[in-house]
Amino acid sequence: MALAELRTQMLRRKPLREVEEDTPADERLARHLGLWQLTAIGVGGIIGAGIFTLAGSVAHSVTGPSVLISFLIAGVASAAAALCYAEFAGMVPKAGSAYTYGYVSLGELAGWFIGWDLLLEYIAVAAVVAIGVSGYFRFLLEQVNIDLPNWMMGASGTGDGHVVDVFAILFCLGTAFVLSRGIRSVGRFETVTVAIKVALVVLIIVLGVFHIDSSNYTPYFPFGAGAVWTGAATVFFAVFGYDAMSTAAEESVDGKKHLPKAILYSLAIAMVLYVLATLVLTGMQKYTEISPTSGFSTAFESVGMPGIANIIAVGAIVGIVTVVLTFMLGVTRVWFAMSRDGLLPEWFAKTHPTRKVPTRVTWIVGIGSAAMAGLLDISVVAELTNIGILMAFIVVSVAVIVLRRTRPDEPREFKLPFMPVIPLIGIGFSIYLIWSLPWETWVRFAAWLVAGLIVYFLYSRTHSKLESPTAAGLSKSS
Repeated sequence: MALAELRTQMLRRKPLREVEEDTPADERLARHLGLWQLTAIGVGGIIGAGIFTLAGSVAHSVTGPSVLISFLIAGVASAAAALCYAEFAGMVPKAGSAYTYGYVSLGELAGWFIGWDLLLEYIAVAAVVAIGVSGYFRFLLEQVNIDLPNWMMGASGTGDGHVVDVFAILFCLGTAFVLSRGIRSVGRFETVTVAIKVALVVLIIVLGVFHIDSSNYTPYFPFGAGAVWTGAATVFFAVFGYDAMSTAAEESVDGKKHLPKAILYSLAIAMVLYVLATLVLTGMQKYTEISPTSGFSTAFESVGMPGIANIIAVGAIVGIVTVVLTFMLGVTRVWFAMSRDGLLPEWFAKTHPTRKVPTRVTWIVGIGSAAMAGLLDISVVAELTNIGILMAFIVVSVAVIVLRRTRPDEPREFKLPFMPVIPLIGIGFSIYLIWSLPWETWVRFAAWLVAGLIVYFLYSRTHSKLESPTAAGLSKSS
């Protein structure tokens, strides 16, 4: 094949405007999500393990009381990217999120890479969070003196006699079942559970503020001021759930208007709660005494409120489950979008005849994340998450700059201010945080991308819907 033709294939762009009626009926998604349901999905993806597990872990061993600053740094980086996502969401309310945004602005190969990247990252996030839910569930069983065999309590190597984490597997499969019931059911479930979760965090803040001892904030930087950047790279995992929510664009009743608002609302709500919760946590206990696995539960136990500690454990399970749901929703919609575009087999793009959700992909993702959660150590799985999401943020930030230059007159429901300063801030923060990650993470990420490159050249470029002459002409005009 001539190099010029290959270059054309790699750079062809998905049309910015597509006529939904041209999509086969069995490849369409049902539209049921309103503004507050979308916001609930975003909040559900952001608030979870970050508050209930990660905040205590980072405060205990990485930053001390200055974990609050780590969350603020991660929040600034995430907010810069969120504004870029919001502009795209108001222009391209299609399934796929960063994959679709990259495809319409930077070309097919860039879109492919970010989509391929997100397939692994979102499944890994779902698995990590399911393992975290399992830990809280085991804590509750211990509280009521239920003793189960060690072999089913965790993956091999995570404890004496551990073989498989049965509860993590069940959480993943249960989430797949909820997703398979239809997006209307998902929206209702997410709205109710997120309301419970937010109410719990507010309760923690309101009760905990009366037990703050200001001496616990000293020293504020026990590991050095530079540790807050390491902490930011770690907690970044907890502040990007809105991007998974944006993959449900086609299931919104008015994606162009609702998605930009839902993205910004969900991040704003989450960051306020994160800042207040970490302020309370590090004020209630000395950072050296904070539990790295169940920080708030042990903090309330330490001030003589064991009943609240148990309520927190129950609420943490409910809250973290919504994160599994959000990211599993995200990966299924990215996979669906890539398959509908022909970059992966179209068999995966078929939706249920009545529920109009991609049930085939949903169950494959559910089983895959269950296997990962049940058989791997949480630290191994967690290393697969941050780098891919940060790469997605970089792509979206670059893409919004490119599209502002190439399509300046395109209608935008939301137009991010201070262009290109804000996208460049997002790119700079993301690059720095990626640089902070261990080299093993880079190796695993590179191996996954090489595998993706092989799949693209052996299958995707020749099966792309843009390969047809009509579509190719349309892509050039877009």
